[in-house]
Amino acid sequence: MATPYPNPRLCVCVVGSGGVGKSSMTIRFLEDRFPEYYDPTVEEKYVTEISHSGKVFDIEIIDTAGQEEFFKYRDSSLAEGDAYLALYSINSLSSWLELKELRKKIEQEKEHPDEIPMVVCGNKKDLDEYREVPVDEVIEYCSKIGSPFMETSAKTGLCVRDSFHAVMEQVKLLTPHLLRNKYGTEVAETKVSQTRSGRTKPDCSIS
Repeated sequence: MATPYPNPRLCVCVVGSGGVGKSSMTIRFLEDRFPEYYDPTVEEKYVTEISHSGKVFDIEIIDTAGQEEFFKYRDSSLAEGDAYLALYSINSLSSWLELKELRKKIEQEKEHPDEIPMVVCGNKKDLDEYREVPVDEVIEYCSKIGSPFMETSAKTGLCVRDSFHAVMEQVKLLTPHLLRNKYGTEVAETKVSQTRSGRTKPDCSIS
């Protein structure tokens, strides 16, 4: 029997319940714009490049379904994903509870549940005055599962790019073989260094 040819792209799944901003985060990262209307996603896939650790990688971003009627598509992507950007809305306690359930589903699909590259994002930071999810509770949870945590705003762009780069760093730390096997191409280190030093950005990481 022939062995299926491996997908040369790193698969990053953006997961979370409906309405937390998965599509908005993805579009903000890819196109640096904020979609002004909400259209429930069945599932969308995008291919792009990301520079990390001196290499440029082709990655596939899967914007997963959040609505219950489309869970069969989501669950398939949860099983196939290499890494995860897990979102909840800081103004929605139910979305935070759903995120923790999603984490359990992902752990059930993985051979090594303690080696899951994941970054937890509290999205909609621009709605801080309506916060329902205490930061301390999220920090404690993320400490237990070993995932970085940051708060983002797809609307303003706050820490969106940093969240995707944090996912790449988690892959580097927990499953480095994926970076070796995804055909990253070398880029000039001086170029990378200039990009890093030239950026002015907030400190996005909370834990």
